[in-house]
Amino acid sequence: MSAIKETNFKFPGQTNYYKGKVRDVYTISDKYLVMVVSDRISAFDVILPEPIPYKGQVLNQIAAKFLNATQDIVPNWVIDVPDPSVTIGKICQPFKVEMVIRGYLAGHAWREYAAGRRQVCGVSLPEGLKENDKLPEPIITPTTKAAVGHDEDISREEILSQGIVSEEDYLKLEEYTRELFQRGTEIAAERGLILVDTKYEFGKAEGRIYLIDEIHTPDSSRYFYKDGYEELQAKGEPQRQLSKEFVRKWLIENGFQGKEGQTVPEMTPELIKSISDRYIELYEHITGDVFRKAEASEVLKRVENNILESLNRLK
Repeated sequence: MSAIKETNFKFPGQTNYYKGKVRDVYTISDKYLVMVVSDRISAFDVILPEPIPYKGQVLNQIAAKFLNATQDIVPNWVIDVPDPSVTIGKICQPFKVEMVIRGYLAGHAWREYAAGRRQVCGVSLPEGLKENDKLPEPIITPTTKAAVGHDEDISREEILSQGIVSEEDYLKLEEYTRELFQRGTEIAAERGLILVDTKYEFGKAEGRIYLIDEIHTPDSSRYFYKDGYEELQAKGEPQRQLSKEFVRKWLIENGFQGKEGQTVPEMTPELIKSISDRYIELYEHITGDVFRKAEASEVLKRVENNILESLNRLK
């Protein structure tokens, strides 16, 4: 199996290159962004040493499907998907907040609640909730976008008082976030899933708000299986999840949580294949489509050629 660990392309008109945790992003003529979704995998803010074949394709194709399925709600940045692992889109000025929305008390929100706090990002929560309970209604718990390190919780009041986003734009972001989550919830239900929580990123171009980055992928969202949810809640047992939580679990079981002095456990070929298989399973469950593995023998050459062909068409 061949995987995309990193890319170092040089495209005509290239004005910038940025390597994120998972994505390699090329700016072309200060007009287009070419986003290559690599097969790198991160957990606890650490990039693990081995890439996972087809992971990038899974994330890119899920995002493409859901961006396409929500463009009636909000326009998005995508111009072309020339390769299974690549999206080309318009450059937007990103808002410096991530719009996190939660329909259930899980993950970070549950940890805050369990520690006795009854407010998350300025939103009040009722007493008497258990982990993974459905919230009375979905809540928006934004975070600041940190250039390095962890994103931080922030309230709507702080965003507006600090002038991070104008009130007019922020109200629109909230409206889009709720509508997107409702659409994502409906699509998930058709697949026998519950969309627990997710995050959206937005940007602005020519005075217009666009949805940017990926949406509704297992890296940006948490899903539960609908079947058995009520029964497990009644017994106080953990929910069956569809997310990359299984990778974090494997790391924790092997003594790694990204803390100083800890070493990433060995990633054997068997483990890498099992993670790859799990991502493909996630893809098929979330989308309802059969996953078709992209040509992997000359993977970097394939990606580069497909990008060049697309950029030529966009000239």
